[in-house]
Amino acid sequence: MPQSASRQLVISLIVACAMFMQNLDSTIIATALPVIARGLGETPLRLNVAITCYLLSLAVFIPISGWTADRFGPRRVFSAAIVVFTIGSIGCGCANSLPFLVLARIVQGMGGAMMVPVGRLVLLRTIPRSELVRAMSFVSVPALIGPVIGPPLGGLIVTYASWRWIFFINVPICVLGVVLVNLFVDNIREAGGRPFDLSGFALTGIGLASLAFGFETIGRGAVPIPVSAGLLALGAVCTALYLGHARRVAHPIIDLALLRIPTYAATTAGAFIFRMGLGALPFLMPLMLQVGFGLSPLNSGLLTFASAAGAMTMKMTVSPIIRTLGFRNVLVANAAISALFLFGYSFFRPTTPHFVIFLALLAGGFFRSLQMTGMNTLSYADVPSALLSRATSLTSMAQQLSQSVGVGTGALILYLLLAHSGGSTPTASDFSFAFAVVGAVSLLSVPFFMRMSADAGAEVSGRPSLR
Repeated sequence: MPQSASRQLVISLIVACAMFMQNLDSTIIATALPVIARGLGETPLRLNVAITCYLLSLAVFIPISGWTADRFGPRRVFSAAIVVFTIGSIGCGCANSLPFLVLARIVQGMGGAMMVPVGRLVLLRTIPRSELVRAMSFVSVPALIGPVIGPPLGGLIVTYASWRWIFFINVPICVLGVVLVNLFVDNIREAGGRPFDLSGFALTGIGLASLAFGFETIGRGAVPIPVSAGLLALGAVCTALYLGHARRVAHPIIDLALLRIPTYAATTAGAFIFRMGLGALPFLMPLMLQVGFGLSPLNSGLLTFASAAGAMTMKMTVSPIIRTLGFRNVLVANAAISALFLFGYSFFRPTTPHFVIFLALLAGGFFRSLQMTGMNTLSYADVPSALLSRATSLTSMAQQLSQSVGVGTGALILYLLLAHSGGSTPTASDFSFAFAVVGAVSLLSVPFFMRMSADAGAEVSGRPSLR
């Protein structure tokens, strides 16, 4: 392998590992909450704030990632983000009280908020656009497998080791990451800095955090419904205020002018809708297998790992598929296929053979990973280099919000079904209905991908242009 190709592969793997850690830490703590609660002398319900504050920290600090990378250089910011994430991980592992754990999780979230968009920016500025599909195939997988393997991995750690290792396992990976980033990544900075948009940062931070928290809590019973509704209303107001603000200032913190780029606009909108359905999967599937079907956490984890295995098998085939068929054809057809797999999970029953469930999750993981790679790559295909940092911030913000909306949608469906039936525990039929709904939601993304031209992203895919 030529040296340049080796370097590109190393950079892709560095960014993929950073994204994997960020996605993993969003969910790995969930299974371990009861054990951590006992260790800190708290109730598991109160420990839920450790998950929430991490997600809120992500939501608040993602919007400034692009400005920070332009101001200080992506390599420096990426390295600093990994260091901050490491410090937060060490703090979580050493925590002896809930307030200390919450503070450390906020620090972790600050690092994670920078790692993902700036890591993606490092990739975009390092990898030639003709090689971007292959590189994105590596960094798309963590977003799928992190939420899937997080809960079973957390359960495995707390069963056979101290819960503190949930956080300490990040440390050696982070140290290696910092070393590799400084060895292989150039600190490419855009000439001419832009002023910091403090008002825009406040509006996006409050708005995104309120929306994310509102969607995360609605239907779960963690907070009263009026509180969730109030948060969603506050988020909507701040978002509306920001839209007006962004039109008035020359350098908004989130540049909505990017939506004038046809491929970026269509892909961002389609990806948001698609991820709304997909985001409910890591929430609904373990619950269905454990609560609806009565499986143990271990057996549930072994089955849901099939999605991760399917996602990993995609890496070798994504480039020839997109090169042969083109982005538009792949995204349109594959969105429909992926949605049908989500809908198909509604036919699972407690009597369904486990190998059938495993194969369905395996195949679905392949197509979902192909879709994620295609969307993530095409988003940046026509974005000028000078605007890449702004594009990564907006894309990461949309992804974070769409995932929260997806989880909230799944939780709300179950809540409404339970309210209608008067039950206290979801049944297998409740989960079937929920999967049918989220599958239909993902299918709504197809019209957005159909709006793109037939040769969209030809430079990136390697497919000859039709023009």
